[in-house]
Amino acid sequence: MVSNQTLSDSDRRVLARWALSCAERVLPLFDADDVARGEILDAVARTRAYSAGDSSAGQEIRKRLVALKAARAATTSAGVAAARAVGQAAAVAHMAAHALGAAAYAAKAVSLAHPEQPELVQEEVRWQVADLSEREREALRLLPPLGADPSGPLAPGLLSRGVLGSTIRQIQAQLGETVR
Repeated sequence: MVSNQTLSDSDRRVLARWALSCAERVLPLFDADDVARGEILDAVARTRAYSAGDSSAGQEIRKRLVALKAARAATTSAGVAAARAVGQAAAVAHMAAHALGAAAYAAKAVSLAHPEQPELVQEEVRWQVADLSEREREALRLLPPLGADPSGPLAPGLLSRGVLGSTIRQIQAQLGETVR
């Protein structure tokens, strides 16, 4: 059975662009060895190719965890979150809901890099929502609200807590009612 967090390949390709845009904003926070940096940059290039229709979901699904593994090499907690944002963007080929994970980890990276300036997280979320095209907004509205579906990235769990959860809730609230 296909999860209602997966969406169509067309929707996933559309959302991969936005997810990657969110992740790339915090990519400068990722500092690690050359091997890990190369893996992160490869994930960025593959996600861009998937979004453009130049690779298949199957190709990307097989490699979606590479960026998440590279996060272990980060030298700061903000760098770990930045790498996870890239990993979530790469995973959009597998499941569309990971786009919200990419945005959430980008906001978390900002919060960890600037703990004395919580307003920067709100600015980041505002930028993320403003960066959405109408087609991306439509696709995100197809996803269930955070915590409403027991399986997938939007299930109650890691993405539903702390900065991650508040970011996703803010984005979903600003998008309005979901279609489902």
